[in-house]
Amino acid sequence: MAEPLIVAIVGAESTGKSILAQALAGTLAQRHGLRATWVAEVLREWCDQRGRTPRREEQAGIATLQTERIAAAARTHEVVVADTTALMTAVYSRYVFGDDSLDALAVAAHRACRVTLLTGLDMPWEPDGLQRDGPHVREPVDAQLRALLRSHGIPHSLVLGQGPQRLQAALAALQPLLPAAAANDDAGAAARYRRWRQTCERCGDPACEQALLHVRPH
Repeated sequence: MAEPLIVAIVGAESTGKSILAQALAGTLAQRHGLRATWVAEVLREWCDQRGRTPRREEQAGIATLQTERIAAAARTHEVVVADTTALMTAVYSRYVFGDDSLDALAVAAHRACRVTLLTGLDMPWEPDGLQRDGPHVREPVDAQLRALLRSHGIPHSLVLGQGPQRLQAALAALQPLLPAAAANDDAGAAARYRRWRQTCERCGDPACEQALLHVRPH
């Protein structure tokens, strides 16, 4: 793998991004022997340190630091799994402050990611620190994120399911880019995942995505 594979995990709050990032990086390292790591969400650390959520003028600094940490990890690893990118900071700036000034910066930074995984809304919302606003924000944030991805032509794969199923969905999306030995291990998961993933990507309806998890394969 000549250049680092940077995998971005983006999605509304409480959709399992952090857990998935750690599990995915760990699996790629332990099962496939890759030098893989994950980069934590800067916003969580920022809120914990200051005991509050950021103001509008502080958003750009958070986005820049997220990008810098991803780039630093990529200099010493084959695979970097990012628990959000600056793109999520831009989305929340739009949603909370009505500010789209971070879009260009965030999109440019996000293009360093070769894979974008979008976590669906099929997990129950859970409280977890100051950075979470409540279950009512998930659908509008999800909609704004999808619109931003589409408007800038950023390909993405939906990731759904609970626990191991969510991890297998992520591995299946990565399968074409992994070294041959690693890809062969995950080929079965990719085949099982491909049918409904492609349907969801055309549909874009979160309710439909959840229903497809229960459709029996042909």
